[in-house]
Amino acid sequence: MSKTYRIIVATHKQFQMPEDKDLYIPIQVGSEGKEDLGYQPDNQGVHISHLNPYYCELTGLYWAWKNLECDYLGLVHYRRYFTSKRHSYREVISMDDIILSKSEVKNLLSKYDVVVPKKRKYYIETLYSHYAHTHDANHLDVTRQIVSELRPDYIVAFDQVMKQRSGYMFNMFIMSKENVAAYCEWLFPIIDELYRRLDVTDYSAFDARLFGRISERLFNVWLAKQDLRIKEIPFIYMEKIDLIQKGKSFLQAKFFGKKYGQSFYIGIKE
Repeated sequence: MSKTYRIIVATHKQFQMPEDKDLYIPIQVGSEGKEDLGYQPDNQGVHISHLNPYYCELTGLYWAWKNLECDYLGLVHYRRYFTSKRHSYREVISMDDIILSKSEVKNLLSKYDVVVPKKRKYYIETLYSHYAHTHDANHLDVTRQIVSELRPDYIVAFDQVMKQRSGYMFNMFIMSKENVAAYCEWLFPIIDELYRRLDVTDYSAFDARLFGRISERLFNVWLAKQDLRIKEIPFIYMEKIDLIQKGKSFLQAKFFGKKYGQSFYIGIKE
């Protein structure tokens, strides 16, 4: 029997989507109580859709873990996709000509256990210090305490990852459904406990999405303890990023203590 490959595309709005509907499945994350966008909603079956304002794309991942039957499962975003070659954002771009095709996915997974985006390098920051400067170090400190309680066998890996100056970010990957299940079984108890311990009542919508950001770091922690063949590949942004403002905001965060307050996609303040 042939293997089945599915890559969910997390989105909260209507956007250009891949033509290959067998491989790519657009998921409307946070669909609970929202207008139907015509995509697969994440509030069917077993779900945590109501937590999307805090968990971001993780509610889509949770839905796929619990409800989607397949042999291989991937997670990408409506504005970030894996590609076989490096591409830069352009106003006019043919998405289906550059994002991974099913044949490319099959080829990669015949040689490797997990496909991830090229590491994001911070150079003058560690994963911990970058988060501390741009958000709130307490989020990671509480996370570390939870890991030490729930999964003490990962605490050494956690400390090592926090000292790294690069990591696999953006909550993007493709791997076997079995490995996805193992990751989710490890991740969600930690994130759920973090959600219970942190009071986000007075947080802005941007800051409240911290659990998605923490999970980016935790993916690296989990991966560090796995004996998996890892393949890094390029990815492309499907929206333009204000690199000047992003660089300026980073320097203000690092040297003047001004935290991030919004994303850096041009025309988007969220």
